[in-house]
Amino acid sequence: MSASEELVGNALVGQSGGPTAVINSSVAGVVAEALNHSEIEEVYGCLNGVLGILNEELIDLASESQQAIRGLRSTPGAALGTCRYKLKTQADFDRVLDVFKAHNIRYFFYAGGNDSQDTADRISKLAQAQGYALRVIGIPKTIDNDLPVTDHCPGYGSVIKYISTTVREIACDNEAMGQHDLVQIVEVMGRNAGWIAAGAALAKRKDHPHDAPHLILLPEVAFSTEKFVADVQRVLKREKYCLIVVGEGLVDADGNYVSAAEATDAFGHAQLGGAAEFLQGLVEQNLPGVKARTVKLGMAQRAAVHAGSKTDSDEAFLAGQAAVKAAIRGETDKMVTLLRGDQDHYTVETGLAPLSEIANGVKKLPREWINEDGISMNHQFLRYATPLIQGETPVHYENGLPAFARLDKVRVEKILPAHTA
Repeated sequence: MSASEELVGNALVGQSGGPTAVINSSVAGVVAEALNHSEIEEVYGCLNGVLGILNEELIDLASESQQAIRGLRSTPGAALGTCRYKLKTQADFDRVLDVFKAHNIRYFFYAGGNDSQDTADRISKLAQAQGYALRVIGIPKTIDNDLPVTDHCPGYGSVIKYISTTVREIACDNEAMGQHDLVQIVEVMGRNAGWIAAGAALAKRKDHPHDAPHLILLPEVAFSTEKFVADVQRVLKREKYCLIVVGEGLVDADGNYVSAAEATDAFGHAQLGGAAEFLQGLVEQNLPGVKARTVKLGMAQRAAVHAGSKTDSDEAFLAGQAAVKAAIRGETDKMVTLLRGDQDHYTVETGLAPLSEIANGVKKLPREWINEDGISMNHQFLRYATPLIQGETPVHYENGLPAFARLDKVRVEKILPAHTA
């Protein structure tokens, strides 16, 4: 079958890795667009990513109400469920393809980050090797904003909007409590790239250089205890408090995480967390009489749709739509990318990049966007990030609290024998 030939069959969409405030918007975009094309007969979702495929746990998304699908655009988490499971064996991959064949899955859309795009790529290559007609399109997702090729990733705009909002709120509290003796440390996510921590720079008002955050510590800048202590002392001489934002992936001059557990996840990544406590200890050891407090935003930062970016949600929806359109055109083995226009006024359009260029790659924060002091961001970063946080996600409230969408999750009847690990 040539790429331009019509391929008739069912579509399957899945979500993988850590959720974001807008990953459900991409699913809504897939469903909305898939229903426009007669080539796609049924629209299914897999529960908990590739685990749902292995266990043949599929749901009928076309049977969901339009209200529920629309509601996904302002619902955090992963409505289909997600996983960090790594397909390890040939038997795993064969099982995935057996499920696809049993349910006539001809279109597969996978929303996820680096590892997820690698999984999608390998599934597609296996289908090709077996002569099974399948079109696979990845949908970018990561708050880390570290996927190669794409200008930015859905999920990033919302997380930095929430973090910057939180920094401004904490700064008001610190301003009231500090007497040149308070250090507040806010730890944010970001394993190998400082995109998230850098985003906190948006909390500073234009022409107010002394606004919090006063120090931003990034994985791209090797950490020095001596410089850190001197920077904190300098801020406290000038300000009533020193607010620091630190990425969890902070490393020393030898490239070692300043704080990492011995445990690793399914993909071999070190379990991070503890950078804030590490800095707190340094403050208490080196600055007598100074109080050090920590805030670890943790999962709250990727679930905070109440402070989400409308631009981010709209672009996540657009990416889902674009994935379906690309597959219908005959594209496969690609991931949707977001391309920024050259105009002064922010615009974005979608493109495509080979999955092989995305899988397992990491896009670092450009060093030239970090000021020479190593603890603040310059105008290039601010120009890049500011458009991504514009607008507010329209959240529906009931009795004073946000009301999120819930899918009915009507199960598709299983055909195959149960999966055995």
